[in-house]
Amino acid sequence: MNLLLLEDADFIAADRAVLRGRRLLHLHEVHRAENGDSLRVGRLGGAMGRGELVRLEREEAELVVCLDQPPPEKLPLTLLLALPRPKMLRRVLQTVAAMGVPRLVLLNSYRVEKSFWQTPFLEPAAIREQLILGLEQARDTRVPEVSLEKRFKPFVEDRLPGLAAGSLGLLGHPGDYPPCPRAVDGPVTLAIGPEGGWIPYEVDKLSAAGLAPVQLGERILRVETAVTALLARLF
Repeated sequence: MNLLLLEDADFIAADRAVLRGRRLLHLHEVHRAENGDSLRVGRLGGAMGRGELVRLEREEAELVVCLDQPPPEKLPLTLLLALPRPKMLRRVLQTVAAMGVPRLVLLNSYRVEKSFWQTPFLEPAAIREQLILGLEQARDTRVPEVSLEKRFKPFVEDRLPGLAAGSLGLLGHPGDYPPCPRAVDGPVTLAIGPEGGWIPYEVDKLSAAGLAPVQLGERILRVETAVTALLARLF
């Protein structure tokens, strides 16, 4: 935890917050904090700064905080991601939050198993939990917007063209396509498929919506690796 994230409910005054639960346990077991310690803190959705630990007990801790720094800028990106398998989904959500993605669309695909959509990891609270972990890692306070699109064709035909308007539309897919561009200056809409890639029908539909296929080379990457590699290359 590189940033102690505070929620509105934690504040007992404008400059004081009380911690319990997971974050308190982290203070005890990882930070091995003591009264008087200064910690990096941020208010969820707001500014960052420092917090002085003025009371540390077994059941709760109290901090005096000064929030005077803006969070880091988000990437100018909308990421469309074919829904990964549940265990990978948790890691991908953390990665997306840590790398500064502001908007994520989890999308159905022919190669996405129907059972993936039944996982409890797609519950709003479970998604939020993983995003928070990513924000803590990267020292950010703003939670990405996540939406679920279980019907591929209506989304791609009806909503994707408007979503991608005014941005560079890219479709990550292995094959005989141009290489993914580097150091893009401007907004991007990027679609990344499931393991094994999009099927030809999906490539055609996404292309018709304004997303141009690009590739990273001959190697087939895991979804979580492809996300990191493409975002690092683009930005």
